[in-house]
Amino acid sequence: MLVVQTGGGTCAANASLAGAVLQAGRHPESIEEIYGAVNGFAGILEGRLIDLQEEKQQTIKDLCHTPGAALGAGTMTLDFQANPELAGAQTAALFEVLERNNVRYLFPIGGVRTQDLANRIHTEARTRGYELRVIGIPKSATNDIPGTDHSP
Repeated sequence: MLVVQTGGGTCAANASLAGAVLQAGRHPESIEEIYGAVNGFAGILEGRLIDLQEEKQQTIKDLCHTPGAALGAGTMTLDFQANPELAGAQTAALFEVLERNNVRYLFPIGGVRTQDLANRIHTEARTRGYELRVIGIPKSATNDIPGTDHSP
């Protein structure tokens, strides 16, 4: 499993991270490793993943009450419309990292652009025949994510 934080750090970003990690830890039969991407999607492309299972459980629980972005929230997205060629290269690099680390669950925490990107990654995984579950965790100070009635 891989968790990625995007956008600005908020009081909800770390609580969402903690919730995802703590729940994943309850399913060792299907989730063997729990990674966090350092500085958002740029961190994934650069292979900067940290093993969140090495962190103490209390440290993870404390994130529920710690504002900010413990993983370092990046703002990079794969811009499919403005630069399709670059987005294609970035998508290939992203899937190379996912496959190399056997990531089967991706939890992007972020706003509208992040949730759009989560959908694009899901679609690309299906196109490639790569078994990946993408579960977007909404985080928006302006509560503007379509399809949600609220977000942390």
